[in-house]
Amino acid sequence: MAPTRLPLLLLLAATVAAAADLSVYHNVHPPSASPLESIIALARDDDARLLFLSSKAASTGTASAPVASGQTPPSYVVRAGLGSPAQPMLLALDTSADATWAHCSPCGTCPASSLFVPANSSSYAPLPCSSSMCPILQGQPCPDRDPFDSAAPLPSCAFSKPFADASFQAALASDWLHLGKDSIPNYAFGCVGSVSGPTSDLPKQGLLGLGRGPMALLSQVGNMYNGVFSYCLPSYKSYYFSGSLRLGAAGQPRSARYTPMLKNPHRSSLYYVNVTGLSVGRSPVKVPAGSFAFDPSTGAGTVVDSGTVITRWTAPVYAALREEFRRHVAAPSGYTSLGAFDTCFNTDEVAAGGAPAVTIHMDGGVDLALPMENTLIHSSATPLACLAMAEAPQNVNSVVNVVANLQQQNLRVVFDVANSRVGFARESCN
Repeated sequence: MAPTRLPLLLLLAATVAAAADLSVYHNVHPPSASPLESIIALARDDDARLLFLSSKAASTGTASAPVASGQTPPSYVVRAGLGSPAQPMLLALDTSADATWAHCSPCGTCPASSLFVPANSSSYAPLPCSSSMCPILQGQPCPDRDPFDSAAPLPSCAFSKPFADASFQAALASDWLHLGKDSIPNYAFGCVGSVSGPTSDLPKQGLLGLGRGPMALLSQVGNMYNGVFSYCLPSYKSYYFSGSLRLGAAGQPRSARYTPMLKNPHRSSLYYVNVTGLSVGRSPVKVPAGSFAFDPSTGAGTVVDSGTVITRWTAPVYAALREEFRRHVAAPSGYTSLGAFDTCFNTDEVAAGGAPAVTIHMDGGVDLALPMENTLIHSSATPLACLAMAEAPQNVNSVVNVVANLQQQNLRVVFDVANSRVGFARESCN
C-alpha cells in the first residue's frame, strides 16, 4: 500500500517537542510464592542476554540494529498501537536494541497470539531495499535495477536475524506508531513474517527499540521528545502494579542526579556510564586498578540495560564486592548458592540491619545507593536472603558490567541522549 500523504501542518507538528506517559507492565507469569524463586527463574535467561550485549559491545564492524534482544521473555512491556486505524499491541522495552518490530500477518510460525495485519492499515508501506535504513539492518543485497525499465520499483528490504535457537525473517516497513496520546508518522519497523526453528523461547510480543542507534525511537522522532525518555520499573514483588515510560523532557524529575553517557563508536546503541567504584555500607570495595575502565575496542565498561534481570560485574569486581559484603554480614553458618546467586545466608542468624546497602559510584558525583529491596532478594518460605548480583558468565566476553533492571526498580532512570547523560531519582513505581 502507498503511504498516506500527511498535511504540512501535521508534519510540522510532529517535529515539535511533545510528551507521553505510558504505563509499564510486567511481562512475566505471576510470581511464585517466593520472590526469590521468581527472580531465579527470570535470571536463567540472563546468560543469553549477556551474550547479546557482549557481542554488541565487542563488535568492530559497521553498526547494525538487532531485530530482537537476547532476553526472553522481555521483562517489561507497554501498550502501543500500529497502523491506521491503530491496531493495539504490546511492545517490550529494550534500551539495548534499536529496531522496533512486530509479528505480522500472515505468519503461521509466529508465536504471537495476535498479529499486526498490514492489509488492514491504510498507511502501511514496505520500504525498498534502497532505503537508507536497510543496510543498518544488514538487509539482503539490492538487485540491480532493470536497465530497460528505470521506472520499475525496487524490491522491499528483507532481512533475517537470529534469536536464541531460532531466527526471524522480516521486511522493513513504515506506518503510524501510536504511543499514549502521541502518533508518529512513517515509523520504520521490522514486520516479522516467519520464524525458523523452535519458538518456545520467543517473545509473544513485539519490541520497542530504545537504544541510541539510527533506527531507535529517539532517532526516528527528531525533536519530538527533546532526545529524552525515562522509565520507572515496578518491583517484581509487585506483579499486579505498573510503572511508567515517560517520553519527552516534560515531567522528568528535578531531583535526578546525572552521570555522563559514554559512547562506543562500534556499538552506538548501548548506554555506557563510567562507574568509578562500589561501596558496601561505608566501606569502599577494593577492586584491581582499571576494573571499571571504558574501552570501546573490547566493549569493556558499564552498561545500563532494561532487559537484563540481575546486575553482573566482571570477575575481579564481583569477587571483591562479594568479599566485602560477606565481611559485613558475617553469617555464622556461612553462605550457600542458589541459581545465579552465590551469597545466600540464613537471615535468622544475622542481626537486624546486618545486611549493608550497596552503592554504585559514577562520574559526576552520582552515588547510587541501592534500596535494600534492590540489594537483597528474600525467600518468603524460608529465612533466606541472597545478594542480588552475580559475576558475568565466563562463557561470554565477560568484560561488560551491566546495571540491570532488578537494581533499577523503584528508581526513575532518565536517558537524556540530547545532553549525553543518564540520571537517577528515587521514586515509588508501584
